[in-house]
Amino acid sequence: MSTEVYKQLLEVMRKRGGRYAGMDIPEFYKMVEEMFTPEEAEVNNAMPRGPFTAEGMAKEMGRDEAEIKEILESMANKGLCLALNINETQFYQSARFMPGILEFQFLPGRSTERDKKIAKLIHAYEKACDSYEGSSDITFPAVRVITVDSVIEPGNKIHTYDQVQTYIDKYEPIAVGTCFCRHAAALRDEDIHGMPNDVCMQLGAGAQYAIERLGARKVTKKEAREVLNRAEEAGLIHMSQNMTDDIGFICNCDRWHCAAVTQALSQSKPGLIFNSGFEPSFDSDTCAACETCIERCPAEALTMGEDDVPEVDLDRCFGCAVCATGCPSEAIVMVNKPGFSEPPKDGKALKEAIKSSLA
Repeated sequence: MSTEVYKQLLEVMRKRGGRYAGMDIPEFYKMVEEMFTPEEAEVNNAMPRGPFTAEGMAKEMGRDEAEIKEILESMANKGLCLALNINETQFYQSARFMPGILEFQFLPGRSTERDKKIAKLIHAYEKACDSYEGSSDITFPAVRVITVDSVIEPGNKIHTYDQVQTYIDKYEPIAVGTCFCRHAAALRDEDIHGMPNDVCMQLGAGAQYAIERLGARKVTKKEAREVLNRAEEAGLIHMSQNMTDDIGFICNCDRWHCAAVTQALSQSKPGLIFNSGFEPSFDSDTCAACETCIERCPAEALTMGEDDVPEVDLDRCFGCAVCATGCPSEAIVMVNKPGFSEPPKDGKALKEAIKSSLA
């Protein structure tokens, strides 16, 4: 029964979609057999689309409600499904591998032997998938950079969606957990280059789940701003879904381990598919030619020009402002990038934009 249930899980995860949805390779089965018990895999495979209760699931499966509830509770606490309490009724919801289950494994920041094993198994599966599928061009970005608005030159147009403060003001609750990309790398004994880990921000319903089930820390709006300031000082990139409304998270990404950044850097022109809509402008009179900006640039888009003023390759530049926030001479400001299109409004519009780009 256990072998068959994991084969069914493969098909179920494929249908849910997302990155690394499911590939029939040995690495997949090694990973899921460690993450899901056979009983959890069976329940996962029976989950309907949308929120459901333990009572409804038990009736659908012809099983005892208490038994199914116990399994669902275990899965929610392990990051294998979502759990939402709505009007004092406990609902559950299925999750994709990515974004979702593969990241939820590391949000709590645990470092047990099992966590280390899972980190290696997930990494092996992702590498195998990448190897089999090969590199592919991103036709329309699913994620976007949010620049550091404090270094935007006065007079430039700044939309509300260009400001992280917009989302801090909008959402309640806000949760901060461990960066799953860097923590997974640390569990594999890789160098995370001294970057802070406790800077992964969840918003709204996702935050509530992270707080209740994954050990994330509920923060005030002031504390959320302090987290983002710390990320900026470290040279991390603010990143979220490529839409203007109802984003569910703000990640603070590095260039070495974070999936969105490494995927962008695998493209021939990274700055065209991972961008904020801003670009750096350099004051030649103020610039001290210290090359701090060149060292900090995650996209390696900067070089020192003939006049000892940095030059930017806009095909690579993310518009993240990591160069500007680290400039000791304050010689760099961000300005609007000509011809940059407004992001899609919501998830539906984003899906349509991606679909149109593939046509």
